[in-house]
Amino acid sequence: MRQDELAPVSGSKKQRKRVGRGNSSGHGTYSGRGCKGQKSRAGYKMNRGFEGGQLPLFRRLPRKRGFTNIFKTEYNVVNVGDLSVFEAGSEVTPEKLVAAGVIKSLKHPIKILAVGDISHSLTVKANKFSAAAKAKIEAAGGVVGEIEHATRAS
Repeated sequence: MRQDELAPVSGSKKQRKRVGRGNSSGHGTYSGRGCKGQKSRAGYKMNRGFEGGQLPLFRRLPRKRGFTNIFKTEYNVVNVGDLSVFEAGSEVTPEKLVAAGVIKSLKHPIKILAVGDISHSLTVKANKFSAAAKAKIEAAGGVVGEIEHATRAS
């Protein structure tokens, strides 16, 4: 077998459509472009999303705004006023907060904020404290302890 004898497998090559070569070809007269109009002319190119002058779909729909920070840490927020359910001198831990119904789960870390007042001393252990919350707890004779949140390995 020689190189000039090689031929492609039958059916693997398709002849290109030759338009405008007479009506007997099936692609004569209008050459597959239909009748008159913008789309039948040479050099026609429609912009992506063009709807004939109607306001395009991508402009009719409200656009998404801003972005979502995928690194944002969501906290279970506990106010200082919520800690008054615990007895004086007791230790407040995340597990005890769940048991008392102050927070629902330990899925997110806990942050103590300064809303409300506390009249008795407590030992509070949480992941974060606002400066004002820390000051209120210590002013009532309590102790503040920060613990580290165990993040899930994913």
